[in-house]
Amino acid sequence: MRPFAEGNYVKMLFRLAATGSLLALVIAPVVVPLFAQQSATRVHGLWLWKTAAVLAAPDSAAQVRDFCREQGINEVYVSFSRAAGQDVGPQDARLADLIRTLHRSHIRAEALLSSTDADEPGRHRDKLLQHASAAIDFNRAHPGEAFDGIHLDIEPQQRPENKGPGNLNFLPNLLETFAAVERPAVSAHLTVNADIQNKLLKGSLEQRRALLTSLPRFTLMLYELSSPADGQTTEQQEAKLRGAAENFLKMAYQGLPDAGLAKIAMGLRTPDYEEQLPHVLKALDEALGGDPEYLGWAWHSWNDHAGGRE
Repeated sequence: MRPFAEGNYVKMLFRLAATGSLLALVIAPVVVPLFAQQSATRVHGLWLWKTAAVLAAPDSAAQVRDFCREQGINEVYVSFSRAAGQDVGPQDARLADLIRTLHRSHIRAEALLSSTDADEPGRHRDKLLQHASAAIDFNRAHPGEAFDGIHLDIEPQQRPENKGPGNLNFLPNLLETFAAVERPAVSAHLTVNADIQNKLLKGSLEQRRALLTSLPRFTLMLYELSSPADGQTTEQQEAKLRGAAENFLKMAYQGLPDAGLAKIAMGLRTPDYEEQLPHVLKALDEALGGDPEYLGWAWHSWNDHAGGRE
């Protein structure tokens, strides 16, 4: 569902009511609580990779929607890329159908842009910005089936020169890339979210301030805390995850003001918990639901659930 200015909508209803419009009086009690409910809903996300291959299968959009309904997922990060001269007509038709199918169930869709090098100025960043621009162009061409946001998966920490504890030399360039994506995205009424690793939350006060004021939303990847082979019970896994999540939230915001900072969701992956992941995610909401900086959780990924990336 596309973002909506709730305050303007309410004002419109009162103006209609003042002019004696029976329709305004009928729909106001129904619509306004719906927007209020959505604003209070925790993020429950899902990564979807290899979009073209996934959507080439029959009934794939309905399958993704049904899985989201079953698991309480309210937004999907749909991998999106464009190559110069690529014929994307058939792909865009299937993508539009997926977004339309998700929106009908009140599930948001974000264009997932991925790179290990896009923090660097020059061709790598330019390529990512071209993909972001293509997502905005997609929305213009499909106003009824438009993306609701852009989701960034930029991983400079994967490169050898950025390995090692405390090595955040890439952070200034990464924040520049975030800003370069956010400017046109906000103008196009799109939200921006970015995946981050816990390494970024171990920086100095100024590094954390710069990070948490660069975008309104982040997803912290909490991978490999547990394993199906570690012999732990689900309760032990949940306790371990709860402790780690609470620790990283405390670490992220320590010494920083309460206002004007990003909120953080927790990203977990299927291989770490297998069939217990839904229970673990529910326990995470229950444990952190009272923390004002906790945004929700995200599930990695549809492809793992469906049998691996195509």
